[in-house]
Amino acid sequence: MLVRTRRTRMETTRAPTVVSRAALLDVRQLSKKFGKHHAVVDVSLTLQPGEVLGLLGPNGAGKSTSMMMISGLLKPDAGEILIDGRPYDGRDAETKRKLGVVPQDLAIYPDLNAFENLQFFGRLYGLRGSELKRRADDILERIGLTDSAFRASGNYSGGMKRRLNFGIALMHEPSILILDEPTVGVDPQSRSHLLDCVRDQARSGVGIIYASHYMEEVQTICERVAIVDHGKVLACDAIPKLLEGLASDLLIYVDGEGDVRGRLAGLARIEMGGDGNNVIVLSGTCGDLGERLRSILHHLMAARVNVLRIETQQTNLERLFLQLTGYGLRD
Repeated sequence: MLVRTRRTRMETTRAPTVVSRAALLDVRQLSKKFGKHHAVVDVSLTLQPGEVLGLLGPNGAGKSTSMMMISGLLKPDAGEILIDGRPYDGRDAETKRKLGVVPQDLAIYPDLNAFENLQFFGRLYGLRGSELKRRADDILERIGLTDSAFRASGNYSGGMKRRLNFGIALMHEPSILILDEPTVGVDPQSRSHLLDCVRDQARSGVGIIYASHYMEEVQTICERVAIVDHGKVLACDAIPKLLEGLASDLLIYVDGEGDVRGRLAGLARIEMGGDGNNVIVLSGTCGDLGERLRSILHHLMAARVNVLRIETQQTNLERLFLQLTGYGLRD
């Protein structure tokens, strides 16, 4: 009997466990309406130093609106944002310096080269002279653009532009990073490099909110995840906790049904597999599958049904996401 498990292609090494301490960012019951539309409804989140918090949700779920309020670009209708335990006002330049924002839309000047882009944004945060040059040189090395520093950024590849977009947010050494789809549309090498940069920032103590549609990315680098839909937080916890009660499917491929359909009533359902073989589908949480599998195998043996192979569908964030937000298409 052959047993195979489907695995994700990405490595699953996550960021180090975050030691409990005072929250770097504390978002309390944030709400925002546009006319009659409730874009964000009582969203509450916390972010610890050195933590990468994943933010997942379908298009229009309220992720970007929430991040705009946290970054001070949009005023909330209700709720409170605390940074280092103090109320945050988006007009307060001192506190705003603690935030670095990487928007989904590129925020670079294509006529300027990478060095000039970094210097321009660095000056906006008060950097001058040798400190400004030192920071720009350091960021260029981190994002892998030292050799292309003096080429017009409008001629960069998509991955190079994304890395520059990321580097700009690091110029003033923020303690909180808000990343909105930082790797969208990039090549695998640039994606890998950007994820390494995110890990490096977390190791240095920076708290990071990471919004992405790439579930494997989030599962790789985040320890906690918030899933948002219709403006509300549907779930927020450590990934193992979120996946604990997730229903799984165990697929048992057999070469015939024999008389097992009646025997398996209430235990599993029988379907036709893509390869023409019958498939016994056993659904449930990881905890209760073992006993039911033993019972099914006993019935199959008694019915002299040959088991070809067993496959498990590994529980992951994508399955949880679809269970919470639905399988229907979104506009």
